[in-house]
Amino acid sequence: MNFILLDAAEAGAQQPQGMGGSMTWIMLIAIFVVMYFFMIRPQQKRQKELRKFRESLQKGDKVVTVGGIYGTISEIKDSYVLIEVDGNVRIRFDKSSVLKDSSDLVQAK
Repeated sequence: MNFILLDAAEAGAQQPQGMGGSMTWIMLIAIFVVMYFFMIRPQQKRQKELRKFRESLQKGDKVVTVGGIYGTISEIKDSYVLIEVDGNVRIRFDKSSVLKDSSDLVQAK
């Protein structure tokens, strides 16, 4: 049995590799391209949309924070927003913690 395996290994070693090295590079490039179009590009698109949303915030917008707090924007500054949660309860949040428009969520239900 060992003689058969040794003969097969020697026969395989004697055959020329040919395009083996270039096929490896082609496969690596193909994997990178697939990862770019299915993972990296959509993430960049979501980040761009979120940045655009945060720049377009206005007083009176109903929003949801990353912590799940629903409220209405009562004041906007360069780095933070003041969100009115209930009555006279206002909480200051960093702009980066505002996640989405809650009016879209209410309409979806």
